Amino acid sequence: MFKERLAIRRGAWTKPTCGLAPSYIQANLVIVPYMNAYDFLLFCMRNPKSCPVIEVTDQGSYTPEVFAPDADLRTDVPKYHIYRYGEWTDEKIDIKEEWRNDFVSFLIGCSLTFENALMSQGIPMRHIENEQNVSMYQTNIPCKGAGKFHGNLVVSMRPIRVDRVADAIRITANYPSMHGSPIQVGYPERLGIKNIKSPDYGDPVEIKEDEIPVFWACGVTPQFVAQQSKIEMMITHAPGHMFITNRLDSEIEDY
Repeated sequence: MFKERLAIRRGAWTKPTCGLAPSYIQANLVIVPYMNAYDFLLFCMRNPKSCPVIEVTDQGSYTPEVFAPDADLRTDVPKYHIYRYGEWTDEKIDIKEEWRNDFVSFLIGCSLTFENALMSQGIPMRHIENEQNVSMYQTNIPCKGAGKFHGNLVVSMRPIRVDRVADAIRITANYPSMHGSPIQVGYPERLGIKNIKSPDYGDPVEIKEDEIPVFWACGVTPQFVAQQSKIEMMITHAPGHMFITNRLDSEIEDY
């Protein structure tokens, strides 16, 4: 196990993982009871842009055998959010006490994974430069429902210089299982975002005069869906506090 995830397991790192362990794949985490697992998987299959599943554990297992066989999903996320009947009830740094033998865990691709590729091509990430969390917004765009799961899309936003937007689209399109290319460029009001300076999750970041906001589908969508659907039980990562896998981002291109 590498040092970053060990620090998370020990509780020494409880901050967002933006820029942490560059070159390693980061993932959103969603844990639901077995009775809801099929419906959630179907929800993900119907909404691959926001919920690109990269691994599903066996019932009761907290080990992602494909992406991090030495990991423990009960301890290896900096912060967890717990939702009960649609209400966010707890934030914890481990969920050993909450773990149930009927839980099924889903790893969902995360846009933090492709940020290293953007930066390597000279496209800066201001939230990383400022040691902030990425900005995320609830939208008015409905997801395709499945069983009990229904609700609207969440997006992440990064300011991109106007002359580099096409490059950002091209680069992120190489990561379809990490949300891929943007869903919207330059018009937050078309997503129902009324105040770009006030994100629903994460931190507000400056948008300079030569930049425009670019929006990607976001893996916080299941958390918003849990609230809208009043799901009995869901455990997730706290927004921006991701699970870091053992796999390199170069292994996931075109996956």
